[in-house]
Amino acid sequence: MTSKAERLKGHVAIVTGVSRPLGIGTAICRTLAQDGADVLFTHWRAYDRTMEWGAAEHWPEKLCEELRASGVKAEHLEIDMSSPDSPYRILDTAAGKLGNPTVLVNNAAHSTRDGYQQLSADILDAHYAVNVRAACLLSAVFAQRFDPSSGGGGRIINMVSGQDKGPMPGELAYVASKGAISAFTVSLAAEVAPLNITVNAVDPGPTDSGWMTDELKTLLRPKFPMGRLGRPEDAARLVAFLASSEAEWITGQIIHSDGGFRD
Repeated sequence: MTSKAERLKGHVAIVTGVSRPLGIGTAICRTLAQDGADVLFTHWRAYDRTMEWGAAEHWPEKLCEELRASGVKAEHLEIDMSSPDSPYRILDTAAGKLGNPTVLVNNAAHSTRDGYQQLSADILDAHYAVNVRAACLLSAVFAQRFDPSSGGGGRIINMVSGQDKGPMPGELAYVASKGAISAFTVSLAAEVAPLNITVNAVDPGPTDSGWMTDELKTLLRPKFPMGRLGRPEDAARLVAFLASSEAEWITGQIIHSDGGFRD
């Protein structure tokens, strides 16, 4: 039996949207590396600087050093995911520096508050460019370049936010774009199955990844039957499982790994 530390040995993983020490993307990178995968992760500090939590300016470099110290190869790429050529640049960088990728985690997201009174074409377009176009193209080109004879199969894992479970008032552009990814996941899984690529989506539920206020934590905690908030590591463990050979029979699924959260 392959040990957990080796179950992704020889694999190259791409993880988008890794910019904060407490973020889900960071936890995913760490867990994939612990399982033996080499990792290329992306980030975009210009976007983070516009958010309430701000940018962790030197975090990508620190995380890269941490991953390398664990015994795997690691690279990072600062890139604007809203650029139409970003999927090609990401895949080219991964192949050139680490080898042909076998795991893709679409974690990057653009998210701003809107609601019907503020919704505009610009807001919709900004969400579409990152959350839909970039993720869809990255997935498609990943599959186009994947060699099905390489052994072990490929894995595409999309991060979503439970749009099919209930409403998220005030985030219309975000839910529309992430809902599109849920639909895309199911259909892409059927198309690329003959290539031995699985495609799944993970909904981690409300996760304490550094953006929640104390007031929001107090409001959300009673809605989890286990009495605690979601942690980035909860999502990361599921992503790592889906990336492994143990999950080769799971595809086209939207998995609500949210600790039983009920709004």
